[in-house]
Amino acid sequence: MNEEPKSIWKKPWTGLHWLRAWLIVVVATFFIVLIVTLFIPGGPRHFSDWWPVLVFMLLVSVVVATVFVGLLTFIRCFFCWRNFKRLLFGSACLATLIALFYAEEDWRGWHAWNKFKHEWEAKGEHFDFASMVPPPVPDDQNFALTPIAFTSYGFILTRDGKRIPHEQRDTNFVERIKMEIAHYAEWPPSDTGDWQKSTMSDLRVWQNYYRALAAKTNEFSVPAQPQSPADDVLLALSKYDSVIEELREASRLPCSRFPLNYDSESPAAIMLPHLAALKRCSQALQLRGIAELQNGQLEKALADVKLSLQLTDKIHTEPILISHLVRIAMVNIALQPVWEGIAAHQWSNAQLTELNAELAKPDFLADYKLTMRGEMVDQGGIIDYLRRHPEQLPNISFDGSVVKMSFMERIRWHLIPGGWYYQSRLRCARPMVELYIPLADTNRGIISPKATLHADAAVQAETRHPNRFNAIEKMLLPALGNSVKRFAYGQESLDLARVAIALERFRLAQGEYPGSLDSLEPRFIEKLPPDIINGEPLHYRRSFDGKFLLYSVGWNETDDNGQVVTTKAGAIDNSKGDWVWKY
Repeated sequence: MNEEPKSIWKKPWTGLHWLRAWLIVVVATFFIVLIVTLFIPGGPRHFSDWWPVLVFMLLVSVVVATVFVGLLTFIRCFFCWRNFKRLLFGSACLATLIALFYAEEDWRGWHAWNKFKHEWEAKGEHFDFASMVPPPVPDDQNFALTPIAFTSYGFILTRDGKRIPHEQRDTNFVERIKMEIAHYAEWPPSDTGDWQKSTMSDLRVWQNYYRALAAKTNEFSVPAQPQSPADDVLLALSKYDSVIEELREASRLPCSRFPLNYDSESPAAIMLPHLAALKRCSQALQLRGIAELQNGQLEKALADVKLSLQLTDKIHTEPILISHLVRIAMVNIALQPVWEGIAAHQWSNAQLTELNAELAKPDFLADYKLTMRGEMVDQGGIIDYLRRHPEQLPNISFDGSVVKMSFMERIRWHLIPGGWYYQSRLRCARPMVELYIPLADTNRGIISPKATLHADAAVQAETRHPNRFNAIEKMLLPALGNSVKRFAYGQESLDLARVAIALERFRLAQGEYPGSLDSLEPRFIEKLPPDIINGEPLHYRRSFDGKFLLYSVGWNETDDNGQVVTTKAGAIDNSKGDWVWKY
């Protein structure tokens, strides 16, 4: 005889039992909610007001009953050994499938990345950050370790590149290399001189600025009575005389390697405090050099221009994009007194020869390849860091902004397979080696705007629709076309300046400018540089007033007859018009 189970937890329920229990809970819940509603002050008063309330109570009752019966079913399963074994087996199968998914995705990502890496390493590429770090240099030959250069980073970094914690920084530290030409709280005068726009500097603007500032602060010295604009500017900047001379002496050292913390776990944590200081130096040297030119102190002006150009060389081994973009800006700053001296026919043949020698040293096409390779391994280092520390994503600043993540987004980044990070690294590295790095043709001396636009379009197409592999790529690999253009413009600026110097040397020797650029080789320039855009000769023609027009076809690859295009704000639009050197 079969005995009936004594416990309701062991007694089997049929479908009708479950339905009956569910209906009982629905009805009970409905009446409980109804009674509670009746006792709530301000409840429905009219019959028409009750319909939405009754529908809502019915929905609540159905949900509560469904949850109750579902929990009851789940609890009863644990009182049945057969069901419990099924649950354990199902859980084990689910865990195994999850483990297999992670293992497969990790292996697939790792395999894809390493296959790509080995293929390109066989072609000579490098993907480790150590291969990009400049080699050590002797301390006694290192410009960056001189006392004056040290003040550009000593508040934040030690001489061996270690970050100084905030609480341990010297609050009395003096950044002697910080040569500001304007008061931080007072708006400086607008830039009246710009060689790109063919405008000379008006030092009267700076003279008035310093004299007005002297009534509020004693930061810059001014004479009791106004002198010439150049004299007043030189007096105001005389506070930096000793610093500039110390900087000039330090710049004679043959090597320079700033002690950056290249061994940081994340490349994004590398600090570059010296860049802003060096750019400020070039601005001070530019203004001082222009004042010396206008004052007839040509040798001093030449020395300051040369020092400004030499400072750009002190960071050329850094495999970091922003370092080279600062160098390009510094070169364009240094070219203003060069342009003004040629426009006024002030430079002698010997001085022009020295300037040409300095301008021939930078090679932004070669530096471009170093920079893009550094950018690639920098991206890879950041991705590896995030693979190990996904919680640090909000602390990685890719474009100067702060990334904000919700709690669920943080969980998601922790749960994604490690192989997806490898896939992300592959997605970042492929366009770099296949599209961006080859853009600079060092053999022909050109950079193709059309190929650059194609590279940007390819990256944008790949990241337009977010997926599991391109989320990091979208953050790390913005279109680099603008940076490519700046490298091209930087090199073209140097080339235009060197050809202009050769033209001025020809004029000094022959009394007029030549009919064509071919007359300059090899006496006045060893080899004429081609137009960096298309490899063709630069455009040149004499004017009837004894001047000349020299230009490249520019980024639009179109001969606009030497036209310079500006934005509504008055800045040069290097995407349009020609790249011009004229007077």
